[in-house]
Amino acid sequence: MTTFLELIDLDVAYPPRKVIRDLTLRMSHAGIGCLLGPSGCGKTTLLRAIAGFEPLRHGSIRLEGIELSRPDWTSPPEQRRIGLMFQDLALFPHLRVADNIAFGLRDWKTGERRARVVELLKLIELEEYAGRYPHQLSGGQQQRVALARALAPRPRLLLLDEPFSNLDVTLREGLAREVRTILLREGTSGLLVSHDQFEAFAFADEIGVLHQGRLLQWDSAYNLYHRPANRFVANFIGQGVLLPGRLGGEGRVSTELGEIGGKSLDRGCVAGEQVEVLVRPDDVVHDDDSPLRAEVVERAFRGAEFLYTLKLPSGARLLCLTPSHHDHALGQRIGIRLDIDHLVVFRRGGE
Repeated sequence: MTTFLELIDLDVAYPPRKVIRDLTLRMSHAGIGCLLGPSGCGKTTLLRAIAGFEPLRHGSIRLEGIELSRPDWTSPPEQRRIGLMFQDLALFPHLRVADNIAFGLRDWKTGERRARVVELLKLIELEEYAGRYPHQLSGGQQQRVALARALAPRPRLLLLDEPFSNLDVTLREGLAREVRTILLREGTSGLLVSHDQFEAFAFADEIGVLHQGRLLQWDSAYNLYHRPANRFVANFIGQGVLLPGRLGGEGRVSTELGEIGGKSLDRGCVAGEQVEVLVRPDDVVHDDDSPLRAEVVERAFRGAEFLYTLKLPSGARLLCLTPSHHDHALGQRIGIRLDIDHLVVFRRGGE
């Protein structure tokens, strides 16, 4: 697919500090992406630069092959056909739902404006709420109205700056899926900023992990989880621990739990080197027949599953995800075995 949004070697600074450093990213047409990272990593600054609100110190921003920003020039935000949806939805409390959606269409002909509002009300499944005011809607309904207002002028790209963060955690993932579906129906590309990986997984096809202003990996959720580019991504995405070991022949690793093999990521490690293996909770299988035993030191009930924290004889700890009918008490020793398909190895003490 052709490149739609292209960020090339970007630097963005609030002097004297660089907020975005040497960042390059390419997103395909009608793509759905997410910038994911902890607070203060530069996500919102990058979004503002794409929208045209922050100048570049270095690099270039292109949309559909047309340059929008470079260090000595920035096209005005209103000319970019880029929509914005913020954490603060900023719906006008004195305007009804239909009028909120139509707010950005004041230059359209009356008939076209009405038709677009009807089209969007149907798209967000709120036709019967057209005459209501924002305070008469639920949080999720307000989100959909804000989305429709942002989509009304038919932007080429919609930027979403943590729009779900004020909602209950249980609603975020579902609403992220809804917004994704609406964008796909409209044929509009979307780029979400979030610190919530499950929200990102529900929304995006491609996810960029940011840390201290640098893009560490731009990839699918599957690859971020199973093929992390470095330790930060491995620790930030999902859960897991790094188990000490020694790299042997044919990419296998000797550990306290025996020899581990799998589809290996080559990080330049050589046989005999001290390494650490990423072990996810779903890599640890509860097996009563296994001679390997570990002590239950913590347990978290999650309905269909238990997440156990297990202590090995060396004192090292693992996480184990098991069906909830495997109900074990603290202090109990249970049998385990490893079932690792993707072998992710890092040099011990290195990156």
